[in-house]
Amino acid sequence: MSEAEKVGKVGAHGAPTSRGSRSMHQAELVSLDGVPLEAVVHSPQGQSSRGVVIQAHGINADMSEGGMFVRLAGRLADSGFAVLRFSFRGHGNSGGTQRGATIAGEMLDLQAAVEFMTARHEGPVTLVASSFGAVATSLSLPWLDDRLSQIVLWNPVLDLTHTFVDPQLPWGKENYSPEQQRLLHTQGFLVVDDEFELGRVLFEEFQHYRPRDYFVASSVPGLVVHGDRDSAVSYEIARSSAAARRNCDFYTVSGSDHGFDTRAREDEAIEVSIDWLTSNALGTQ
Repeated sequence: MSEAEKVGKVGAHGAPTSRGSRSMHQAELVSLDGVPLEAVVHSPQGQSSRGVVIQAHGINADMSEGGMFVRLAGRLADSGFAVLRFSFRGHGNSGGTQRGATIAGEMLDLQAAVEFMTARHEGPVTLVASSFGAVATSLSLPWLDDRLSQIVLWNPVLDLTHTFVDPQLPWGKENYSPEQQRLLHTQGFLVVDDEFELGRVLFEEFQHYRPRDYFVASSVPGLVVHGDRDSAVSYEIARSSAAARRNCDFYTVSGSDHGFDTRAREDEAIEVSIDWLTSNALGTQ
C-alpha cells in the first residue's frame, strides 16, 4: 500500500479519516484483453447506492492520483456512491509495461472498469478523469453516453498535438523536445519526468486521436476543473472546449499549476467536484 493510500485511511494523529476510507477493499479487475489491473472499491454508506463513480488517473500516476483520488473516493462513499479506483496498464501495480501503455489499451481498461461496476452496483454512472485520463474517457464517450449521468475532468488533456507532439507549454517542451522525440527512433521510448518510459506506439497515437472532438460532441452533463497557471496542459483549450459544449460547467482553481499544486488547491478541486456531483448544479465561483 502506497503512502497516499495510508494517508487516505489514517489521519495525521492515527485516527481514521472517514467511513468511506475504512470501507474500501481490493477488487479483481481484469481488462478486456486479459491484463490484470490493480483496483480498489469504496463501498457506499447506507442501504442503497446513489450510483457509481469510476476514476481515471493521469499518465505517470496510479489509482491514488497523488492521494486526491483516495480522498475524493472516501468522501463520495460517505455520500452514498460506490467508487472504483484503478490503475491503467503499465501504471502502479497493474499488469503490462510502461513502454507498452497505449491509448487503445487504456480504453479497454476503462471499458472493463465500467462493466465491472455496473454488473455489481445499480444507479447512474459518473466518470472522474484527471489529466491524461481524460483522453481514454473522452474517446470512450460515444459508447458510454447512454450509460453516463455525469462526467468530471480535472486539468484534462484534450489536445494531444498541443500537449505532446508539438508541445506549447514548459512541461511538454522539456519532456517531448526534438531531442527527446529522437529517442523514440533510436531506442523505442523516451523518459517522461525522469521516471516513465513512454513508448513509440503511444507517441504515434498522439498524432491520430482527437479527444476534444469527442468531448465537445457529447451532451452528458460535465464539469471541468482546471488551474489557470497550468504549465503542462492548456487551460485555454480546456476552457474553450467547455464553452463549446452543451451542459458543461467550468471552474478555475486560481493560481494553480497542473495537478493542483498545493494541498489547499487540491482540497478546493475536491470540494467543487463533490458539490457538483452530489447536486449536479455548480454555483457561482
